Amino acid sequence: MLVTIPEVLNKEDISVIQDLMATANFREGTASAGSEAKRVKNNHEMFISEIETQRLNNLVMGKLVQNPTYIAAAFAKKIAAPFYAKYTKGMFYGKHVDDPIMGPPNQRYRTDISITIFLNQPEDYDGGELVISTAFGEQKVKLAAGGAVMYPSSSTHQVAEVTRGERLVAVTWLQSTIPDPARREILYNLSQARETMIETVPESAELEQVSNSYVNLLRMWSDI
Repeated sequence: MLVTIPEVLNKEDISVIQDLMATANFREGTASAGSEAKRVKNNHEMFISEIETQRLNNLVMGKLVQNPTYIAAAFAKKIAAPFYAKYTKGMFYGKHVDDPIMGPPNQRYRTDISITIFLNQPEDYDGGELVISTAFGEQKVKLAAGGAVMYPSSSTHQVAEVTRGERLVAVTWLQSTIPDPARREILYNLSQARETMIETVPESAELEQVSNSYVNLLRMWSDI
């Protein structure tokens, strides 16, 4: 399931983030890549020791984890602090699958969902699309600043070469209480239907049936 979330961050948030990233120090992105990804990764990432990183995390993650669509689609158990990446002309990230296990030795987590948050406008750069392989073919994603996309970490994906300008993103991963992506999609669809029915038929027997099915499937499938 691929879920896009517009306006996770507002214009003021984006302005603050861009100012912080403009003065930050970056390193080669291969420093954080797994053995397979190192061969195809060509970008720059902020040093995680930067003071600015904590300020960015407070802003970006504070907004993301409170977003209703994120909550409904993620069922998050653990979420990683993001990497802040910059792609300039000629940079790209070739086809790869994210590592299944990430984090330091005492904070390991399984990567169930990958999230990219776009930190500048699509007209600021050419190329740089996030290309995700799905059952329905390749999906190209290039969202407005502040938008986010969520997709299974098991998906093969890539970032197309930037041919003009600069692409800024935050990337993070989470471990879900619902490890199976097909089950997450069922629960997400049920939750969306339930929210619609709460607005349109709040006293209906059908709403009660949908709600009961949702909570009981969540109980059956949750890995707590």
